[in-house]
Amino acid sequence: MSTTTSSKSTQTTQKINPAITWGLLALLALIWGSSFILVKESLKVFDVSQVGSLRIFAAFLFFIPIFIYNYRTIPHQKWGFFLLVGCLGNLFPAFLFSLAGSKLDSAVSGALNSTTPLFALIVAALFFGKKITKNQSMGIVLGFLGALTLVLATVKDFAHIQINAYALVVVLATIMYGFNLNITQKYLGGINPLVLTASIFMSIGPIAGIVLFRGDFIQRVQRPEALMPLIYSLLLGIMGSAVAMILFNKLLQMTNAILASSVTYLIPIVAIAWGILSGEQIGIIHFTGMAIILVGVYLVNKSPMKE
Repeated sequence: MSTTTSSKSTQTTQKINPAITWGLLALLALIWGSSFILVKESLKVFDVSQVGSLRIFAAFLFFIPIFIYNYRTIPHQKWGFFLLVGCLGNLFPAFLFSLAGSKLDSAVSGALNSTTPLFALIVAALFFGKKITKNQSMGIVLGFLGALTLVLATVKDFAHIQINAYALVVVLATIMYGFNLNITQKYLGGINPLVLTASIFMSIGPIAGIVLFRGDFIQRVQRPEALMPLIYSLLLGIMGSAVAMILFNKLLQMTNAILASSVTYLIPIVAIAWGILSGEQIGIIHFTGMAIILVGVYLVNKSPMKE
């Protein structure tokens, strides 16, 4: 889950049908929550770098006409920031989640992804002068305890526990998301969300293209069994990295950041549901870790940060 928001997009100026709001929320949860199993299925034919780069390159192609149409409205002096947040919020995490998906259950990746608000808060406090409240401090501690539980979990019960280092790869991606959110809010606020998202993917798309086509991607695409993994990878880019961003920014404009961020609680539910359906071993230790994380995220979102 990556978000690129503008400071003006969180203001509600008119009454919105609640059914539309919750419909968008549910659709976002379904798209982002399904991305982890799509990564896993894509890796059946393509390697880690190909799944990550194809995801970004597909979103890049999607945004080309939007970028061209809005070219004159783009603040070109911000290209350095577009590239920075593109790498932190999309490009690097795409590779990291692909790497994690090669060795980690998709349900666990989805649950660990929900630590993003915790790291966004920590980054805001350490590097952007924000103050953390008591409730938020408790939320951070609980979130890390939940994440640690998932890092240690590899089987169905507490009797057999060992370190799963690939869970730390997901944590690294969520740390990058934390930096991305804060940098975007501070330096890219006020830019139309659609223009902002298109500009970000224009900055990282060519990099992803170079990575994608420098290896044996063309040869792998020609395999008889490659069709469905290719479709899954394209869905990751077009739906998970492009359409979902448009829907999320629309939700922010219709409501507020607090309600929009509640998608964080729904993503792990969808990810775990897909994990169960695909035969992953999901046990009480996984549900326990996820529950602890979500309580922590709730405490973090419960009270606003202080300047």
